[in-house]
This record gives sequence, structure tokens and C-alpha cells, in this order.
Amino acid sequence: MLLLFLFSFLSVYAQDISKVHFVRASGEATIDAKPDRAQLSIGVMTQAATAQAAAAQNATGTTQVIDSLKRALGPEGQIKTSGYAISPQYAYDDGHPPRLTGYQASNTVLVTDDNLANLGKVIDAATSAGANNVNGISFSLRDETEVKQKALVEAAQRAKANAETIARALNLRVTGILQAEPTEMPVIRPMPMAMAVEGIQPRAQPTPIESGNLNITAHVTVVLQVEQ
Repeated sequence: MLLLFLFSFLSVYAQDISKVHFVRASGEATIDAKPDRAQLSIGVMTQAATAQAAAAQNATGTTQVIDSLKRALGPEGQIKTSGYAISPQYAYDDGHPPRLTGYQASNTVLVTDDNLANLGKVIDAATSAGANNVNGISFSLRDETEVKQKALVEAAQRAKANAETIARALNLRVTGILQAEPTEMPVIRPMPMAMAVEGIQPRAQPTPIESGNLNITAHVTVVLQVEQ
């Protein structure tokens, strides 16, 4: 009985909708925001004849780097291990099977810092303490809610304005809003900065880092009811 009622309701609804005249249009908005958080991947790679020796050297080096990072970051910074591996290293000679030459150990930590002005000093502190692998930097926002809502508002306004423009061009009168929804949720595009740091010596000046801006883009589709 419930299914029969639901089918009847949907049939009537579909018939009513089919009689409604409407105009559909989309709007896009992109706004800029200054990032207030940075993340960078910092690692230590060591090589030795045995896996145990590579691991021991890596443990010593990584401990020194983490201690240096903690001093440079202060209480607000965050450090967490993001990767650890020990792998054999081989030499490949033509006509001969691979020859084991030793082992490589790598330990990588993910550093989060909200003090962007201090980021260059953090990198220098890590490399001075023995870090030999900085994979990159990405910038983001601690709270994305406000900027996403702002992008949605602007996109919705543009979508409505576009639909109204179409209606006026066709000599139609707008009588209501049938639907409004984001066709794509607001996307924040971070600006990754690829880096490859190996064996950098201490600098007289801290490493310069420019965060730039983030782009937040939203797409909204609006359906307006119209009549002649």
C-alpha cells in the first residue's frame, strides 16, 4: 500500500514538474586566501654495509634532527613520523647478477607549523642537524569553513544572476527558485612547493619561503521557475 501511494505521488509530481517552465544556469567563484599553516616532509637517509648499521646511524641522525626541529618550532609546532624503511642496495653490472652493496635506511617526519614566518629557520635547523631529504612544502588553512562559505555565496549569486539574464533575454518573468545546489563542493587548491634538499650547509640568512595565496573555487547551479 505504501509503495503504491509513493508511486502515485511521484507520478503526480513528475506530471506537475513537466508543466513547469524553468531556466537553469551555473555560476563559479574563485577567491584568494592567505594560508596560515604549512606542512613539510623532512627525512634522514643513511647507508651502511649492514641493515643494523644503517638503522643505528639513521636513529642517531633522526634523533638529532627531531630535537633540532622541536627547538626551532616551539610548543605550537607538530612533528609525527610519516615513513620508515630499510632496503637493500644493489649494483647492476652487465652480464652479471645483481650484487648486494649495502643497506639504506630512511626515516621521514611530517612537520606542521602555523608560524609561516619561521619556516625558513625550521628548514635550516633540520638540514644543519643532518636532514638530507626535504620533499616539499604545502600550504593550507587551519579553518576552511569561512572561505568555503564565501566562495559558495559568490558562486550562488553569479548563478542566479546568469539565470535571470537568460530569462530577461527570452522575455520571461522569474517567479521562484526551484533548485539551487553546488555542482562541485568548494575546492581549496594548495600551492605545493617541490624541494630537493641534500647536504645543505648552514646559511648566513634563513632559507627564503614565500607562501603566496590559496585559490578557493566553488560551482553552483540554480534553477529558476519562469513564465511568459
